[in-house]
Amino acid sequence: MADIAVLNNKFEESGKLNTDIDLSVEKINVPVVHQVVKATLANRRQGNANTKNRSAVRGGGIKPFKQKGTGRARQGSIRSPLMIGGGTAFGPTTRDYSQKVNKKMMNVAIQSILADKLQAGKLTVVDSIESTGKTKEMHLLLEGKGLLPALVVTESKDSLALRAVKNLQWGKGLAVEGFSVYEAVKFENLVIEKKALENLLNKLV
Repeated sequence: MADIAVLNNKFEESGKLNTDIDLSVEKINVPVVHQVVKATLANRRQGNANTKNRSAVRGGGIKPFKQKGTGRARQGSIRSPLMIGGGTAFGPTTRDYSQKVNKKMMNVAIQSILADKLQAGKLTVVDSIESTGKTKEMHLLLEGKGLLPALVVTESKDSLALRAVKNLQWGKGLAVEGFSVYEAVKFENLVIEKKALENLLNKLV
């Protein structure tokens, strides 16, 4: 059970959000958060680096020169890594770096990060984040409240607040449907709309 302060669009306290989800210190599971962050970073890797080994290089069907009498080291194929234009030994090949994160683990990580931000006083819940879409205004608002660096999470992906945060040097905006544990760890403050937080908490039930 947790009571979370809710601010109005002027960032003044206007009420409380009551939730049955336990956001106490005991619910902060650092190893799970670490694993989810690692999986997120791994899933961003393309894995496109690729080199040709000796079996993929064209040619090499004939012995390049006779075994003895040339004064050179013996060679059996021009595709050897020892030869110019030959294959690459132990080079990178195309691979998939993605790691699977099951739903239960992701929920534990989300609960942990919300609990951590709440206990550290870095969770700011706002009824709605009103914005004209201008970065300068959003920067002045967040900086004036001491909320930078910040991850701003809105209910809708069409929110003007996301447009305003887009060019912030020390900020990033996400819709709740694309909430990222990695981004929440990366930024010190979490500024989130009330309905967006309720959507996240409903996933944990």
